[in-house]
Amino acid sequence: MNLSPRQDAHAFLADYRRAHPDDVLVIDEPVSAEEGVTGLIYELIARGRDEMLVCNKVDGVETPVVSNVFASRRRISRILGVEPGGLHEAYQSRASRPLAPRVVNAGPVTEIESSDVDLSAVPMLRHFASDRAPYITSGIVIAEDPDTGVGNMSYHRSMVHSPTELATSLHSRGDLWRLLAKYAALGRPMPVAMVIGGHPLFMLAASARVPSDVDERAVAGGLFGEPLEVVRTPRHGIGVPVWADFVLEGTIDPQQHAEEGPFGEFSGYSSHRSTNNVLRVETVLRRRDAMLVDVEGGNTADHLNLARIPRESELAEKLKDRFPDVTAVHYPTSGTHFHCYVALRPSRPGQARQVLLGLLGWDPYVKTAVAVDADVDVTSDADVLWALATHFQPHRDVFVVDGLPGSPLDPSSDPSGTTSRMGLDATRGPDFAGDRIVVSESARTNARRLLGTTGGAQ
Repeated sequence: MNLSPRQDAHAFLADYRRAHPDDVLVIDEPVSAEEGVTGLIYELIARGRDEMLVCNKVDGVETPVVSNVFASRRRISRILGVEPGGLHEAYQSRASRPLAPRVVNAGPVTEIESSDVDLSAVPMLRHFASDRAPYITSGIVIAEDPDTGVGNMSYHRSMVHSPTELATSLHSRGDLWRLLAKYAALGRPMPVAMVIGGHPLFMLAASARVPSDVDERAVAGGLFGEPLEVVRTPRHGIGVPVWADFVLEGTIDPQQHAEEGPFGEFSGYSSHRSTNNVLRVETVLRRRDAMLVDVEGGNTADHLNLARIPRESELAEKLKDRFPDVTAVHYPTSGTHFHCYVALRPSRPGQARQVLLGLLGWDPYVKTAVAVDADVDVTSDADVLWALATHFQPHRDVFVVDGLPGSPLDPSSDPSGTTSRMGLDATRGPDFAGDRIVVSESARTNARRLLGTTGGAQ
C-alpha cells in the first residue's frame, strides 16, 4: 500500500529547509541534554528570533532533536499554505472538515518493534533546572472510547518512573480524564499509545478543541486534506500515525499513582500540581531514522502557539459568527493562555461587554479579556496597553465574574483550578473625545529613504 510522504515529518523538515533556509537554525556542535536546547531557544528569544531549531548532536541522545517548530506564526501559516492574516480561517475551515483515518499494514514506525521495554532508550531532555527529571514534552496520548471506539488525542508531560513506566499528569481534566473514569468503572486499565514525533499538522490536531465524539485523528485528516494514515499497535490495536518517530503502547491503571513534577509549565512557573498517573509501557515502536520532535516547555511561543492556534481559531470563528463586528482575536504570549485581546467595530453601547462575556464564557482558561477598537493592533501588547491607557475608565469599563473553573496549572488559582475572570472594555465609546494623530505616508516614505541612504536602518 502506497503511503503519503506529505504526512512525514522528516520530509516536511527537508522541504522546509530547502524552501526557507533562513528560518531553520542547524547546530552541528554538541549540545547538552541538560537544558542545552532550552538555552539555545531562550537566547533566540532574547535576540528577537524564532527559527526552527535542529540539533544534530545532543549528548546522551541518540537521535537528532528538532524543536521550536511552533514558535513562529509565520511558519505555522506557511505549513498551512496561507499568509499569517489567514491563519485562523485556514486552520478552522480544515479542522471542521474531518476525514476518518486510513488503516495501513505497516510503515516507518513499525520498522523496529520491541516488547523488551527500556525507557532509558527513549530520548528525553531536561528543559529547566527546576524540572524534576528529563521529560517528554511532545507526547501525544491516544486512547479510544470503550463504548464507541472514538479516539482522543491530547498532550501530557511525562517522565521516567521505572524502566517500563512513565509518570504523567492528566491535569487538564479533559476527555482523556473522562475516558479513564470509564475504564475505572469497568474495572480495568485504559489502553493507550503515546506518539512522539509527527508532522506539525498532526501535532496541531492533537490540540484541537472538539467535542468528545470527534476523533482528533480525523481532524488531522482535515488539516492534511487526506486521511491520516494509521497502523494498529500490536497489543491493543490503537490506530497511531504510521509516520510517527516513536510509539509507546501500554495502559494507564486508574488505581496506580506515582509522583511527578515539578515541571516548567506554560504559566512560566514550575508546576507541582499533577494527577500523578502511571503509563505502563508494554511495546515500543520506532523508526530506524527516528528524531526527537521536542516542544520547548515554559511560557515560550513554541509551547503556547501549539495550543493557542486551535484555541484562537475556534474562538475567532465563534465570536465572528455571533458578533459580526468582531475583526480579530489574539492570545498574547505575555498572557500565557490567561489573557485574550479582541478587536471590534462597536455599533451600539454595551456591545464590547457582550463580546467579552461571550469570550470569557467560551474559554475556561482566559482570566482577563480586553476589547479594543478595530484600528488597534491586537498582536501588539504596546498598542493594547495604549488603548487601555487612553480609552478605559475603571469605574465603568471593567467587570469581574468569580467562582468559575479554570486551569489547575494557574499558580494563583485554588488547587481545583477555580478562578475569577475580568473583562476590560478599552473601546473608545460613543462619547470619546479625541482623534488619533496621523503621520502622513509621504513623511514615512521620505523617512525610509533618508534612513536607507544614511545606513541608519539596522
